[in-house]
Amino acid sequence: MSTGRRPVTAVDASDIPLVLSRLREALFDDGDTIFPATAERLPHAPLDAPATVALVIETSGSTASPKRVALSADALIASADATHDALGGPGRWLLTLPAHYIAGAQVLVRSLVAGTEPLVLEGNRFDAASFAEAASRLDARTPRYTSLVPVQLARIVEAAERDAFVAAALTSFDAVLVGGQALAASLAARAEALGARIVRTYGSSETSGGCVYDGRPLGGVDARIVDGRIELAGPMLAEEYLDDDARTAETFRVESGRRWYRTGDIGELRDGLLRVTGRADDVIISGGVKVSLGEVENLVRTVDGFVDAVVAAVDHHDWGQSPAVVARRSEITEAPGALGELAARIGDIAGPAGRPSRLFLVDTMPLLASGKPDRRAIEALVSS
Repeated sequence: MSTGRRPVTAVDASDIPLVLSRLREALFDDGDTIFPATAERLPHAPLDAPATVALVIETSGSTASPKRVALSADALIASADATHDALGGPGRWLLTLPAHYIAGAQVLVRSLVAGTEPLVLEGNRFDAASFAEAASRLDARTPRYTSLVPVQLARIVEAAERDAFVAAALTSFDAVLVGGQALAASLAARAEALGARIVRTYGSSETSGGCVYDGRPLGGVDARIVDGRIELAGPMLAEEYLDDDARTAETFRVESGRRWYRTGDIGELRDGLLRVTGRADDVIISGGVKVSLGEVENLVRTVDGFVDAVVAAVDHHDWGQSPAVVARRSEITEAPGALGELAARIGDIAGPAGRPSRLFLVDTMPLLASGKPDRRAIEALVSS
């Protein structure tokens, strides 16, 4: 591949055949760097990138300003190869996620590396019936994989528990990768009780997608904890943030010849297993005690009726700040005393400072196109 820089071509992310074609050229034929984007995110000026870069992914910006993550062909292919090694070999993928997010784009990369044609879920909105119908068209003689976010899995599981066709579709996959946010243990248990083969993934755009599966780093990946923060190294790391040298220098560092990505997550390593406990920027001081909203959210999601709830900070007249829960309306969440019971249960584990003080009920959870909670919208909701 040539040195220097090459043009970045914006591609309509909804046109999957076009994205796939241009991605193939970028990965294998020295084509232009591609930037899958929605109409709202199209770049307003011409861009270029280092010649090694094949793909630019703009992060969702759910809690911070968007970043344009520049990924090399080598990094993307290394990620795909490591995934296939972890899953037991290449296969055919069902695409359920937008191509302008790394989880969706990586499904396309894995398909190109495997030499298989991805099956694309049709329609603008995800639903369990469409998922099941698409899954039924995959050849059982070839390993079948898909990648979901927890809210998608929740919808499938809810349908599968009453619909045998949806249940058969879910269990037909050799692996169902679930990432993008923490997967509630109760939801994972329900899916696995149906016979689903769930793989919990952890990673980001900066790591070409998931690089830790079920707590174990993929081949070639190292994980460590520095000052409580998770740091990752491996061949799938991004080259840079496009046109943002300061942010690149702050996030990526080289030590003893090894390049590390400093994530925004806090966690712990025990016996080689990585556990993510929350975001470094979601720690509040409640009554003089540090509380991780991510840890509280993980606990809340183990409670029936709150599987996809989100926890945010609210002002509190006594504690300064305290956790608040945003959940979908249901018989459970609307029941008298629901907040008191939830707060008591969480407080028994997280302590008094971790007890949710308010419960906000919504008909529909604010979501980004990726299926992740729109935390900016949720923060605005609880602060209004």
